Amino acid sequence: MNKFPIAAKARMLSAARCVIGARKGWRAAMVATLLCAFATAQADDASDLRAAVAVERTRAPAPQFGRARFLARAALLGAWLSPDGRNVAYLLQGERNRGVWLLPTAGGAPKRLLAHTEANALNWSHDGRWLFLPSSGQLYALAAAGQAGSGAIAKLGGRWERSFEAVDPVRPAAAIILESPPSVSRLPRRWRLYRIDLHGRQTLLHESAKEIVDSAYAPDGQLSHLTLVEGEGYTIYRKDGARMRVAMRCERLQRCSILADDGDGLWLSSDAGHGYLRLARLGEDGGLRTAHADPRAEADLDQVVLDPATRQPLIASYRSTVAANYGLTPQAQRHVAAIERRYPGRSLRIEVGGGAGARWLVHERAGSQKGERLHLYDPAGGDFREILADAGFRHGRVPVERIPESALARKIAFAYRASDGMRLHGFVSVPPGVDAARAPLVANVHGGPFNLTRPEFSAQTQLLANRGYVVFEPNFRGSTGHGRDYMTAGRGDFGNGRVQQDIVDGVRHLLAQGVGDGERVGIVGASFGGYSALQGVTFQPELFKVAVAAVPPADFGWVLRSYARSQDQLARGIPLSVTMRLLALDPADAAIAERLRAQSPVTNAQRLRRPVLLLAGGDDERVPIRSVLHYAATLRALDKDVSLFVDAEGGHQLVDPRTREAYLYLLERLLHRRLGGAAPHAPDAELRAHLRKNLRLAGRDLAELRAPSSASTAATRVR
Repeated sequence: MNKFPIAAKARMLSAARCVIGARKGWRAAMVATLLCAFATAQADDASDLRAAVAVERTRAPAPQFGRARFLARAALLGAWLSPDGRNVAYLLQGERNRGVWLLPTAGGAPKRLLAHTEANALNWSHDGRWLFLPSSGQLYALAAAGQAGSGAIAKLGGRWERSFEAVDPVRPAAAIILESPPSVSRLPRRWRLYRIDLHGRQTLLHESAKEIVDSAYAPDGQLSHLTLVEGEGYTIYRKDGARMRVAMRCERLQRCSILADDGDGLWLSSDAGHGYLRLARLGEDGGLRTAHADPRAEADLDQVVLDPATRQPLIASYRSTVAANYGLTPQAQRHVAAIERRYPGRSLRIEVGGGAGARWLVHERAGSQKGERLHLYDPAGGDFREILADAGFRHGRVPVERIPESALARKIAFAYRASDGMRLHGFVSVPPGVDAARAPLVANVHGGPFNLTRPEFSAQTQLLANRGYVVFEPNFRGSTGHGRDYMTAGRGDFGNGRVQQDIVDGVRHLLAQGVGDGERVGIVGASFGGYSALQGVTFQPELFKVAVAAVPPADFGWVLRSYARSQDQLARGIPLSVTMRLLALDPADAAIAERLRAQSPVTNAQRLRRPVLLLAGGDDERVPIRSVLHYAATLRALDKDVSLFVDAEGGHQLVDPRTREAYLYLLERLLHRRLGGAAPHAPDAELRAHLRKNLRLAGRDLAELRAPSSASTAATRVR
């Protein structure tokens, strides 16, 4: 019987080697110590990964579930705890209407407050008696305590666009609205910040010729701080009556979001003067002091929970690799520890209620759990109670059962070293009960590229795992959530260069650890992930045998120049072209454009020798449909094995339930043919008709899906 687990044995062996190397003199010992520390950390990462994968082998294999079970969306769209912790308000999607409901936390039946709303979120007033419902056209105040007076209190949208910014954190029941000028106008550009009360009366709080992006309020309700866009960054001003004083500057890519003003200082989420987003306090003396940062030193701050009465931070949360919550006061530490013990290894978001009889609301998520589960926690007695568990799921209008967690793959966080030595992060999902070394492997690359994969549920990842594939989700350099240095480490090398090599290195690392069959590897993704998939089969065909690319830019530089002219922003108030330049992807730099063009899949189309499936939206606002069609036509003219599905009404997000199912069907069918995973369930008549209508090009593996009159012609053209 083994006395030590695999990971522990590897650590002991690595430590022994370090001791031996340290006996050769002090200089050699110093070098040996540094090298051994590096090697030991690397060995620890690999050992932990192998141990976690070995556990998955012991689980019971899962049956094959239908696509609708993965695609179904929760009827419960969101839940929000009242400040006093006595009620949970929630949005429930019915077959035709979306309603607002209220559940007392002490017990009792839920009550419907509003039969229909277009709002996507609910916002409790400071006094807990009202709910603010923002939609595209109006801000609606809904009575939650049985009183009269519900109704629209402000218009939203419009040419001088008005947007709901926040609930007033001090006044009993008021909202903060920002009015922004049109992008094109001969009138002076002015931004105006208003407070709106329940009767629709508005009070101008501040007017500025510079864009307002954030604000804070003193305990007496007065506007105390403003964040304005200045140049390529932000300036936080302290407001004393009509006088404005600079409190802090966040330059270039530095981030600084206001959390609260507690009367003695300003709480921020900021990475200024620090490598990671962390909880910081800006004092009256202008000093910025760290209050809490990730103890693992690998994740940005994700969320801070404030005391609803005092606005003091109670909980700091991180969710980039291993999800974790940390109490910031002794009392909060005790409660957070109790919650983490009850739901170990989960991604938890906690809402805190204040006052007598208050409950806390725990949102539970996991990579192996579809949707979130909600639990009420009683801080006085330590009791837990699950709520709203029967809300259910729907695919279109059809109710669908939740997939049992025992049948889903666990999302394993791991770290690996890139070929240049940088430590990178990612996740791997292994089908339960499967020998990972013999299973086909699929790299599922996130979009962005300035985005990240989190330790939470992914329908595509879980469907692939259910079909027998090991799924690798890399957070390559350039991904967010791991600090500013990690995000900028790509240095604009998003062609066939360093960033793509990170993905290749991750795949090879998994194969070296006995995870995945090296002869059966595919790559898939959407947006930038689709671009990476095309890069993989174009430049690394010896590794990647097939690619599926949704809404992909076949020439990243060309699409970047087109997209940079849009109104979208990565950093609020900062033009996209400026942010891209600061991230070493200047759309106006001819040298960058030429490098990306030379390394693009479309320029190197003649090199392609693996099958490719492309999916596109006819109304894509980010990747113009003409660019995808041009790439598909280029491949077809070169007699490459290409398939193309176009949703004529689809945007960059393909939301039509039929298109989403068609995507998964085509994905699993092509991977089954090329990598040997499970065969897909046959499409029903409606899905088959949707495929025939929108599958514009059909390669060798998909030709029979076309209408009989055109299938043979399409197959002949591809060949």
